[in-house]
Amino acid sequence: MYVFDTFAILAYFLAESGGGKVKELLRRAELGEISLAMSFINVGEVFYILSREQGRVKAQSLLADLRSLSIQFYDATEERILAAAQLKAEYSVSYADAFAASLAQELGALLVTGDPEFKAIKEKLSLFWLDR
Repeated sequence: MYVFDTFAILAYFLAESGGGKVKELLRRAELGEISLAMSFINVGEVFYILSREQGRVKAQSLLADLRSLSIQFYDATEERILAAAQLKAEYSVSYADAFAASLAQELGALLVTGDPEFKAIKEKLSLFWLDR
């Protein structure tokens, strides 16, 4: 089981460093070899970043592409919000990153990222590191 953070999805969609590893994970998920997950909070972060950088129309198109991938999306339930808030209180990570991290903890999954913010919390997580 793997959880994508915002960094991983942006690397894939924007063909940045690390995007090839994300593409391979997506291929393996499509074949049923692995399971992929992502928090809707991180989906929102992907959307606002793409909207700001590439415009709303392009962001909506990429969001539709994201929703068509073999990724299970998780809602921000009260329990998940409080788990993310506790990580945010204890570590120097963004609020959205705290959702990705807490979802990975909940699912016992590897967190797929290249975001250096996660170095502050690496003892609490298993990371699948993407090159920058």
